[in-house]
Amino acid sequence: MQGIETPFQFLTASYLVRVENLRAPTLAELATGLGTCSDASIFFHTFQSLSRHHFLTEGFSNDFAQWVLAACNRPELAEQLASFDIREYTSLAELRVDLRRVVNDYCELHPQFAAQQTFEAFAFCDAVEVTIPLGYEARTLREFNEGLQKLSHASLHFHFIASRLRLHLQTNDFSYWFENTLGLSDLARRANHIDIYTNTLDGVREILTQLIEKELCT
Repeated sequence: MQGIETPFQFLTASYLVRVENLRAPTLAELATGLGTCSDASIFFHTFQSLSRHHFLTEGFSNDFAQWVLAACNRPELAEQLASFDIREYTSLAELRVDLRRVVNDYCELHPQFAAQQTFEAFAFCDAVEVTIPLGYEARTLREFNEGLQKLSHASLHFHFIASRLRLHLQTNDFSYWFENTLGLSDLARRANHIDIYTNTLDGVREILTQLIEKELCT
């Protein structure tokens, strides 16, 4: 494959975590907090929490579901909150609406639990993202594969998961480049279908590597 004019720029991201002045000691106040917290807080407790728990292939990957289970002992609500697939969201506003709706509906259906004090209040946090160029790029699929092997978990998360919010598309940076720059639509589709919930980030890298190597052999 010939080199192309639009190389893939490998980046990583670091996050400065801040505790917001917002706490929820009850499920009802969690619902209220979901409506008033910052977008950065929604990101931190869903998209970013998946990065922090990337090594888990079982259990809940978002902080809201974890808290509802551990502090409220409401496994049925925790399962509902954990059922949202962040790959389906291209804006935090949409995710916020769905999260709040589920908690509100549960509180209306089970008012005896809505105001019940929990074991520990939920503390809303947010994260300020700082992107950092890694100093290397790819102009061919082979060069991309070489760069992929060097990426940290933070960089994989930035390009493969959080990128949906930046692109406002149900895809990731890798698949977008495969399709729109290299013209490899099938590889883009297969890469985008890698399950981020049943695979660790290392597992995602391994599967993606296999798909690329198969493409290189054709």
